[in-house]
Amino acid sequence: MTLTVDSPPRWQAAVLADAPHGFFGRAGGVSSGIYASLNAGPGSKDDPAAVAENRRRIAAAFGAHPTHLVGVHQVHSPDAVFIDAPWRGERPQADALVTTTPGLVISVLTADCAPVLLADAKAGVIAAAHAGWKGALNGVLDSTVALMRERGAANIAAAIGPCIHQASYEVGPEFEARFIEKNVGYARYFAAGKADRRLFDLPGFCADRLRALGVNEIEVLPHDTYALPDALHSHRYSTHQGWRDYGRNCAAVSLGSSD
Repeated sequence: MTLTVDSPPRWQAAVLADAPHGFFGRAGGVSSGIYASLNAGPGSKDDPAAVAENRRRIAAAFGAHPTHLVGVHQVHSPDAVFIDAPWRGERPQADALVTTTPGLVISVLTADCAPVLLADAKAGVIAAAHAGWKGALNGVLDSTVALMRERGAANIAAAIGPCIHQASYEVGPEFEARFIEKNVGYARYFAAGKADRRLFDLPGFCADRLRALGVNEIEVLPHDTYALPDALHSHRYSTHQGWRDYGRNCAAVSLGSSD
């Protein structure tokens, strides 16, 4: 795992060294206040012009036009879609996207959920997935890996980027019950918190789901969005501060230039 010092800075994973990619946090943008400074979320209440400039900077880090930085309308679903050109009209409702098209920069937005970037660079297949607890539990990573394999991927590597980690992810017993209802073995992703509270290991759960799907090269970045509010946007931190909204981190991957 490395942190670039160019603008905007981004964390990178060694397992994805053959695919241009980055996990972008707060640094390197133009937004102000609670959104400072690199807020990539058009769905936030930030100044749309500032968000557009932030996204332009992220696209430029890949040498791409802003229209080629693409994502989906994230709805915490298990759905993955294939893309081969910038969307025309509305983005589809889904939580992962797969491409084989050089020049596209596929991305997901997160603010505690796990951003997962995947690649089989040799086969020319990449993916980006938004794995919140609901999507991860209901199969968004399964759908992503399956769609990558349909498009020719064989040796997939995956990086799980900055997200909320177990020490910060306090939940109630009813939350844990949802997981145990799916699989009693999922109890291992919960640790004791205060009183009846439980602590959920989202990145650990995602990593094990990927292993179960036959993805063997996995890197989990150690950054906890809640614990690093100066470096990363966090929905939970913003809520606990009483802020009216929150910024979004961007995770993006590409196959490189189409030239």
